[in-house]
Amino acid sequence: MSTQSVFETIDQDRRQLLSNAAMGIAAASAASILPAFRVHAAASDEIRPFRIHFPEEALVDLRRRVSATKWPSQETVKDPSQGVQFATMQKLARYWATDYDWRKIESKLNALPQFITEIDGLDIHFIHVRSKHENALPMIVTHGWPGSIIEQLKIVDPLTNPTAHGASASDAFHLVIPSLPGYGFSAKPTTTGWDPIRIARTWAVLMQRLGYTRYVAQGGDWGNAVTEQLALQQPAGLIAIHTNMPATVPADIDKAAFANAPAPSGLSADEKHAYAQLSHFYKTGLAYAQEMGARPQTLYGIEDSPIGLAAWMIDHDERSYALIARVFDGKAEGLTREDIVDNITLYWLTNTGVSSARLYWESKLAFFAPKGITLPVAVSAYPDELYQAPRSWAEKAYPKLIHYNKLDKGGHFAAWEQPASFSAEMRAAFKSLRQAS
Repeated sequence: MSTQSVFETIDQDRRQLLSNAAMGIAAASAASILPAFRVHAAASDEIRPFRIHFPEEALVDLRRRVSATKWPSQETVKDPSQGVQFATMQKLARYWATDYDWRKIESKLNALPQFITEIDGLDIHFIHVRSKHENALPMIVTHGWPGSIIEQLKIVDPLTNPTAHGASASDAFHLVIPSLPGYGFSAKPTTTGWDPIRIARTWAVLMQRLGYTRYVAQGGDWGNAVTEQLALQQPAGLIAIHTNMPATVPADIDKAAFANAPAPSGLSADEKHAYAQLSHFYKTGLAYAQEMGARPQTLYGIEDSPIGLAAWMIDHDERSYALIARVFDGKAEGLTREDIVDNITLYWLTNTGVSSARLYWESKLAFFAPKGITLPVAVSAYPDELYQAPRSWAEKAYPKLIHYNKLDKGGHFAAWEQPASFSAEMRAAFKSLRQAS
């Protein structure tokens, strides 16, 4: 790995901001990310250290915009059936404008080794934490939408430093946590073609560049799509994958659920439960994905309004929204107000609301359809995921199923919501594949 003095890089749109004095705060924000930017061209395979710092002006402007929100009228129902509720958003806004401190998460991120490297013409940002334990298993972990690298921060120490968390040194992982293209601090693609298939090829190059000759991969949401494509490509060194949002739904089941038809006959209790969850999601929760899949560029409002961005992001699915709404009612449920606003603020400050949405437009993959993966696969089925995959479906979708666990708590953002159980799942999932010390 080649390294040099700490500096940061900028993608094409940030270069434009820096050259345009009329952009004011936006230009200052972009410039502050790069306090020691070097003019000379870096080697294409160079791995460059990365640090984050946004100027105070950008944070002041954010708080001003939140406080100046032009609010809609309150919903006409007493439940979330019309969308993200007025009371929840007002509580979020008050916290964001008055009590929230971005510098805390900025410091947490900067305490971890972060890097940028160019792959396939695009700068890819990633966290890379190596365990102190011998024979640690390298793992690349991929987030989804509306997530980010912030989703994985709570699992970094439990997985890289397991003896401090009641586990064995033999359970240790080296972790690579990249930002998807168009998300966070990775560059925004300026051409089409950056779908999960291409991203998976990029991840394989990244792991090779880091010197890993034997590794595993993990993902949920888009992270699952990328991880499954990585498994299909079978790059040298990849030995197995884990998913917490598996693609296991049989074609006839998926077709019936999409049509909101009654459950097919002959389903087991677990299969009926999964069918009901899937049918409900297709009926009430798919609109955000359809809009981003069809017309992502139309979403100008989420780039111009922090509250517009926040509402769009927390409406991902009904059960995740219920969890978030409870948090703003003062109930502790896995996530905190700070967790939620950290993630939204990252999207705001990096101006990635629309660029992240384009992944839905780029991808032509069916989210829940089995892909024919022949590598070993581990599955953790969380109850409040979009659907809790039954073992029967997982066994058919993944012929080399090496681990399956049906958990009793947790949802779509499993590593973020339930880091202890998620970390335990990672240890159990790959235990059979570890090389002897």
